[in-house]
Amino acid sequence: MRERCSACASAGRFAGPLIAMTQMLEHQCRPYEPLVNAAMHPVPLATLTAFAAAVGELPSLCGATPLESQLDCKSSAHRFIAPLVADKSLDAHPMRVEVNSVNAFKPAKGSDLTAYGFRVYAVLGYEQGVDMFKRGSGQPINDSAYGVVVLGASEAVEAKVRDSGSTAEVKQVVPMMMTAVFCDGSGVRSTAGPVTTSASRNR
Repeated sequence: MRERCSACASAGRFAGPLIAMTQMLEHQCRPYEPLVNAAMHPVPLATLTAFAAAVGELPSLCGATPLESQLDCKSSAHRFIAPLVADKSLDAHPMRVEVNSVNAFKPAKGSDLTAYGFRVYAVLGYEQGVDMFKRGSGQPINDSAYGVVVLGASEAVEAKVRDSGSTAEVKQVVPMMMTAVFCDGSGVRSTAGPVTTSASRNR
């Protein structure tokens, strides 16, 4: 079973600050294993595309919280994540902390987080000097970095990200199913302060 799950890992390895984040998600790919196995067999591409679209772009509920406004990479991890924790859209404690200090937060039960119309699977971030983020054992990824993992095919996600004008990195995590949108913090320094965001106001 572990060999089969390696399809998730091999598909999700890429250079840059997203490597550790991808490794963080590898251990969680088992729930998707039957679908990944199906993708390795001669299943029509249209069928897989339709499935990915259905998973990633299910009709949003009236209380959906869109996050894309801050995925323009002009915000910070604290400003992005703190309001979501405060209004209980995210669990307060990260479900995993990577060596490079990337914290992965799980959407709270009953929350409906979206980004570019896709369902959010995890919210990622780290900001130096902010207590809500736990430090990993290695060199932090940056002073501040943040992003999301959404349920959707990378091509569809990237098209929407670029249409919005965002410079965020878009990387495939699981083929046809999971995509990361990540701001590595190269243009933003630690800016903990007011945390009111458009995402919070939209709730």
